[in-house]
Amino acid sequence: MGTDEQQIRDLIERWAAAVHAGDMDGVLADHADDVVMFDVPPPHDGVRGLDAYRRTWPPFFLWQAQGASFEIVSLDVTAGADTAFAHALLRCGTPSELAEQPENRLRLTLGLRKEKGRWVVAHEHHSFPHTDDTVNGTAEREVLAVHQKWFDGTAAKALDELMSHIAEDVVSYEHDEPLQHIGVEAVREVCKRGLDDAPGAVSWAVPDLKILVRGDIAVAWGLNRIRAESADGTTEESWSRGTRVFQRTDDDWLLIHQHLSFPHDPRTGEAKTTLRP
Repeated sequence: MGTDEQQIRDLIERWAAAVHAGDMDGVLADHADDVVMFDVPPPHDGVRGLDAYRRTWPPFFLWQAQGASFEIVSLDVTAGADTAFAHALLRCGTPSELAEQPENRLRLTLGLRKEKGRWVVAHEHHSFPHTDDTVNGTAEREVLAVHQKWFDGTAAKALDELMSHIAEDVVSYEHDEPLQHIGVEAVREVCKRGLDDAPGAVSWAVPDLKILVRGDIAVAWGLNRIRAESADGTTEESWSRGTRVFQRTDDDWLLIHQHLSFPHDPRTGEAKTTLRP
């Protein structure tokens, strides 16, 4: 077994490799149950506890699947008898982001403590230098995290999760009538009907999700894939088109407009719900 500094260096390198691989077990492996993380996205008062820490990673893994890098460039470790800290710089960004700002780095600071002879991460702090491009990239990940929360809420049939991040005065163009649904309660009723009509498992995803952020406004679009298990155990799948507009508030992104549609047959006027991408 190497020195404490080498053990900590190995721990951090394993963690970074697990992040890049989307390996949740590897990401969590050496973290304390009461870990506190100050992340780039909200909440502003930090993420507290291992379960909350776990929930932050699926949106990042989804963003990283676009081909993003997560590589340690430099790493320094200082260890005492039972506490230690480390600071590192990482290349973190999509190919286009790194091409535009090749010098940009994610800054990482870790606080560690020794528990039963084993080093664990008790505190983690991520940040980027403040630039317009970095702000937009961070905002994209925040909007992506909103979608992931909705995807998870759909699978759990958790109606309150689906209502989070929706503005009180939202205007939604849904698949069904009326022409427009105005207000969060109207949208809640649509979502409730959808969950009630699915006797078995249900999932929602947007595999080709695109997000564009300018200032306090974000637009997200892509093809919605809905899978619902019927009472006999068979799974039905449908695809439709979706565009969503968000506005940033002091602490969060809220959906202010949504537009969903199916293509239609121009000869019959009927919605084409069986099309696939």
